[in-house]
Amino acid sequence: FGTDKVGYGFAPVISVWFSLIAGIGVYNFIKYDPSVAKAINPKYIIDYFKRNGKQGWISLGGVVLAITGTEAMFADLGHFTVKSIQISMGCVVYPAIITAYSGQAAWLRKHSDLVEDTFYKSLPKPLYWPVFVVAVMAAIIASQAMISGTFSIIKQSLSLGCFPRVQVVHTSSKYEGQVYIPEMNYLLMIGCVLVTASFRTTTKIGNAYGIAVIFAETLTSGFLVVIMLVIWKTNILLVILYVLVISSTEYLYLSAVLYKFGKGGYLPFSFALALMFIMCTWNYVYRAKYNYELDHKVSREAIKDIVTDPNISHMGGLAIFYSELAHGIPPIFKHYVDNVPALHSIIVFVSIKSLPISRVAPEERFLFRRVKPNEMYVFRCVVRYGYTDVRNEKESFEKILIERLKEFIEFDYGTDPQQGRIANEDVMKLEKAWRFGVVHLVGEHEIVSREGSSLAKSFLINYAYNFMKKNLRQSYSVFDVPHKKLLKVGMTYEL
Repeated sequence: FGTDKVGYGFAPVISVWFSLIAGIGVYNFIKYDPSVAKAINPKYIIDYFKRNGKQGWISLGGVVLAITGTEAMFADLGHFTVKSIQISMGCVVYPAIITAYSGQAAWLRKHSDLVEDTFYKSLPKPLYWPVFVVAVMAAIIASQAMISGTFSIIKQSLSLGCFPRVQVVHTSSKYEGQVYIPEMNYLLMIGCVLVTASFRTTTKIGNAYGIAVIFAETLTSGFLVVIMLVIWKTNILLVILYVLVISSTEYLYLSAVLYKFGKGGYLPFSFALALMFIMCTWNYVYRAKYNYELDHKVSREAIKDIVTDPNISHMGGLAIFYSELAHGIPPIFKHYVDNVPALHSIIVFVSIKSLPISRVAPEERFLFRRVKPNEMYVFRCVVRYGYTDVRNEKESFEKILIERLKEFIEFDYGTDPQQGRIANEDVMKLEKAWRFGVVHLVGEHEIVSREGSSLAKSFLINYAYNFMKKNLRQSYSVFDVPHKKLLKVGMTYEL
């Protein structure tokens, strides 16, 4: 349904949750020991470390769990404005959490032997079950922030060519970042079940969560320093002050949570290594494949030689070649002609691109260019879609492409009467070819490592990449090619 629609159901539950923990916190604070307010004095934390030494430092790995969850708000920057997050954090989240912990601290002053179950034990008895139900609902809703953040990150990775093809469903025409990715949703579900079944205790999960959160915060701070220096041109003294106050605190927490690496903390590292391997492998081969096509693209002279070659027979109809190459003719065309020495009367090379905007006007969607000379009837076309544009909703892509190509031919010849007559002849030739039949040709690329490649490169290309490629969405499903008219052209790329 999308974040904006689901949010209408989430907001009341979260509002009740924060109201409950804040109200109970105030109640316990007043009833048991208001003097805990003195804890804001930094002297007490200094005394704590003096008394406990190394154990005090280790305890920071548990203390950090008090701030986990707040980092998820920044994963939602793709869904909400900065101002809305500032207001919700400053006026709702932070006051409610501080009040709740202050109330629990006051309650612990009288019940120090019940520290392991403070939250539920400190509740007034009539509120136990209402709070329990709302807590479960709030936990489910809180996980939605992480899920939404995962979808946003995967979508950005896709646009950079750093992740295998997955289905991205845009659920809002107003906000680009509101997306749903079914494959990732199922993988998250499986991951949650496996982690819960293998860890079994919240202690180990807490250790893993603490490391994940602190690493996310320290990395964010590191990137922020780069932004302050490179983009904002912040005064170097302010940058140093930020590092000393914020970053040093985060690294102190990081050192404490790493102490529990072997007690569940290894989990986020395992996930991170697996994802990094997938992303780096896909991006490496994706770039190598694209560069291969650029280096081996068919020149204009070669196209002319192929079209005018008397050994190649010509037949009626229209051929549409699909490729990711937006500039030039892909090498798959020459490979096709070498193996099938026959050409259709009109050839169109199509590249479909997604733009980071909501909609592309229909009149601006198709960009055509004619391959000279005009007598060859070879065209290149880049088709641009916004993230909420629906393909093939009312008319087939094929029909829209032909109509736009007609308009381009008429515009390309200008208003001269003589040229207009030639344009009409070309349009009639296009319509005749369309009626004769259309075939959609898609490259079925076999990616292999070049002979003499290193063992690591051979493994990445021949096994890792090809395994991912075979088990994920194929290019013709992305291009929405009709299966009845689909023809796959096999070609081997040696990278």
